[in-house]
Amino acid sequence: MRRAGQFTFLFCLAAGLSFAQGTEGGEGSLLLWKWANFLVLAGALGYLMAKTLPPLFLSRSEALAKDIAESEKIRQDAEARAADVERRLAGLESEIAALRAESVKQSEAETERLAAHTAAEIAKIKAQSQRDIADAGKAARAELKRYAAGLAIHLAEEKIRARMTPAIEDGLVRIFVRDLK
Repeated sequence: MRRAGQFTFLFCLAAGLSFAQGTEGGEGSLLLWKWANFLVLAGALGYLMAKTLPPLFLSRSEALAKDIAESEKIRQDAEARAADVERRLAGLESEIAALRAESVKQSEAETERLAAHTAAEIAKIKAQSQRDIADAGKAARAELKRYAAGLAIHLAEEKIRARMTPAIEDGLVRIFVRDLK
């Protein structure tokens, strides 16, 4: 870049000198100064561009390369995620079928458990009912025996009262007193 700037400067200087030799007078001198001014301005701009543009282009190229590398990494991550999702989706049907089968199995097991529990509860209720019926029968028989005994005692008492006379009463009292002695 430096050599190109030096070459341009020398070329412009030579062109200015040859032009200055070919023209004589005031108008040529003005044109020479215009060309010299243009060349100085072009050289200064060339120098500034040569000084600032390469680092700018280099930093921009590095930023682009970094962005490209980052984009590639993001693309690879996205492809990996997409492959993972595809893998999961491929296994989803079999997983759903397995869950359904497990659900049916658990439902059947729960139904069997409930049936067994219900049968056991029914058996308990039947046994309790039979015990209650037996207890009620015993209680009724005992009540009936008490009632029959009460009736028998009452009937015997009435018979004894009907047969009891004052002479029999005196005899019973004497026997009782004699037994006490």
